[in-house]
Amino acid sequence: MADGPTTRETPWPVSVLSAKLKEYLDRLGTVWIEGEITQWGVSAGNVYGKLKDLETDATVSFTIWSSTRAKLTEQFKAGDHAVALVKPNWWVKGGSLTMQVFDLRHVGLGDLLERLERLRAQLAAEGLFAADRKRPLPFLPQVIGLVTGKDSDAEKDVVRNARLRWPAVEFRTAYAAVQGDRCAPEVVGAIRRLDADPEVDVIIVARGGGDFQNLLGFSDERVVRAAAAATTPIVSAIGHEADRPLLDEVADLRASTPTDAAKRVVPDVAEELIRVEQARARLRMRVTTLVNHEIDRLGHLRSRPALADPGWMVDRRAEEVTRWVARGSELAERAIERAA
Repeated sequence: MADGPTTRETPWPVSVLSAKLKEYLDRLGTVWIEGEITQWGVSAGNVYGKLKDLETDATVSFTIWSSTRAKLTEQFKAGDHAVALVKPNWWVKGGSLTMQVFDLRHVGLGDLLERLERLRAQLAAEGLFAADRKRPLPFLPQVIGLVTGKDSDAEKDVVRNARLRWPAVEFRTAYAAVQGDRCAPEVVGAIRRLDADPEVDVIIVARGGGDFQNLLGFSDERVVRAAAAATTPIVSAIGHEADRPLLDEVADLRASTPTDAAKRVVPDVAEELIRVEQARARLRMRVTTLVNHEIDRLGHLRSRPALADPGWMVDRRAEEVTRWVARGSELAERAIERAA
C-alpha cells in the first residue's frame, strides 16, 4: 500500500484511498446516535433507511441486516424518534458510506420527559421564566401577529373569535410547521419576523391539541429563547388546558386554548360600550348630585335674614345718608357765601 504524501506524479490509486478510509472508520467502532427515521424500506428481509438529526439538516443512511432485524423487540416506521447503535461501514467497492445498525430503540416518553425537565430547570435558573420579565399586553391591539399552521383550526379559532369581539382588529400571520423537525426553526423564524414588524402590537403562537410528542417543538430551546428575546409581548396558546410546553413558561401570557387567547388579547366591543355607558351614567349622576348640592347651598344662603330682606341694609343707613346729605349741602352753602 502506498504511503507518504501524494503529488501529481505519484498519486494514490483509488483503492488506497478507499482502504485508508475504511481503516480509519473501522477504528471509530460503534456509537449510539439519535434522530428521526425519515425512510424505512424493507428488501429481502434487510432494512434500508435514513436517520435525520432532530435540529440540524443532517442525515445518514443506515442498514439493518435481517439477522439484526429479527432481534428487534419493537416495530418502527418513518417518522419515529429513535436511538440506534451503529458502526460506520465503508463499502470499498462502491465507495459509499452507510451505518450498520446493531440495535434500534424508540426514545421513550420517560426519556423525553427527563430531558424536558432538565431543560426547564436550566432555563428557569437563567431567569427566563421570572415573573418580572413578563410584559403587559396592550389594551386594544391594532395589529396582532399570529404564528400558526397554514389553514389550521387554531388560526380559524383565533381570527373568528377576535373579530367577533372587535371587528376592526387586523392580523399579520406567519405560517410555520407546528410539529416535526421543521417546527422549531420555522416557529423561531416566524416569531422573529413578526417581532421585527413595528406595527405588530402582540404575537400569538397558536396550535390545536395533540399528543405530547407532537407538541415537543414548542418546548425546543430555540423557540423558548426566541420568545424570550422578542420585544413584542408573546401569548402562548398551545394545545389544551393540560398541555404545558416550555413556551408557556416564557410567554408573557399563557392561554389555555387558541380561543382563550383571542378572548384575552382582544376586548369585547359590546362589553366596552356597556362600560362606557356605565361610566357616563356614573359621571352624570355625580355631576347632578354636585349641582343639586350647590343649589341647596345657595338656597340656604338666600334664606338667611341678611339676604331674605336685603332692603334693611338701605333702610338702616337711610337716616345716616340723609344727615350726611344735609351736612354736605350746608357746607356747600357756607363755601359759596364765603366765596361771594
